[in-house]
Amino acid sequence: MTEPTSSTPPAARPLVVVTEHLAEEAAEWLAARCEVLHAPVSDVRFAEAAHEIEGLVVRTYTRVDAALLQVLPRLRVIGRAGVGVDNIDLAACRARGVQVVSTPDANTQAVVEYVLCLLCDALRPRLFLDEPVGKDEWDQIRQDIVGLWQMDELVLGVLGLGRIGRRVAEVARAIGFHVIYHDLAEIPVEARRGAESVTLTRLLAESDILTVHIDGRPSNRHFLGREQLAQLRPDAILINTSRGCVFDSVALAEWLRMNPAGAALLDVHDPEPFGADSPLLGLPNAHLAPHLASRTMTAMDNMSWVVRDVAAVLDGRPPRYPCF
Repeated sequence: MTEPTSSTPPAARPLVVVTEHLAEEAAEWLAARCEVLHAPVSDVRFAEAAHEIEGLVVRTYTRVDAALLQVLPRLRVIGRAGVGVDNIDLAACRARGVQVVSTPDANTQAVVEYVLCLLCDALRPRLFLDEPVGKDEWDQIRQDIVGLWQMDELVLGVLGLGRIGRRVAEVARAIGFHVIYHDLAEIPVEARRGAESVTLTRLLAESDILTVHIDGRPSNRHFLGREQLAQLRPDAILINTSRGCVFDSVALAEWLRMNPAGAALLDVHDPEPFGADSPLLGLPNAHLAPHLASRTMTAMDNMSWVVRDVAAVLDGRPPRYPCF
């Protein structure tokens, strides 16, 4: 017996726009379940498709605010392929009923490894030879290339004891640092990874090295300004792999000029990329990297798999990592 045919077409698949890079495997996985358009917000194709977009996948440099939400009437979910969501207006999304999902632990290992590399850069000078040298030069190099301190002689301060801050504390203690931290939240003792809780004043005054791991929410903008920097040791080493806006860069440049024994190793900036007017350019004790901490293939792939939660929301299922 012949089955009756239906004249009703299959339901259209939801349209998801990917505005920045997505790992190939994750992109293919998403494309098997949704219609996918790869286009930045500034692309004319984005504007043409705006009224049909139900999902959005972004990374660091796509700003999702109320104005963008206004032109996306069918939007149901935003996937942040990364950890911080300070480029997304969560309040506006909540008001519009748009779910936001992210990948909160995707790059923890990568960032912690990078912080460790910066610690080694700051404390253990190295020189590699590409040709033989005589005995006198050999001896002179060994005389000149000497680390002033070992890690087990120093205090590492951690500003923000979240996922990354905790792992940094754990690794640093294993190496030998005495680790202190400050966080607005009360961290249970068993989750502190052996770090000592201190006030912000103590953290700034006692840290030989201060590594920053707070997010870019508006209240954290210029969290470290002139008043806070003035409390640092004159030879303190500052590491920032969180968000560039947490430092007042003008105040930081002033502090670095006044304290030539101090140093700042900055992986993040405000804005990105920074321009020729950056007050930190040209300072010998300011070391500026182009936002590399999470740049391992594994971490980038992990972040791309936010598409699983995007697809879940579009399918009416609860996401694993909702932001609210």
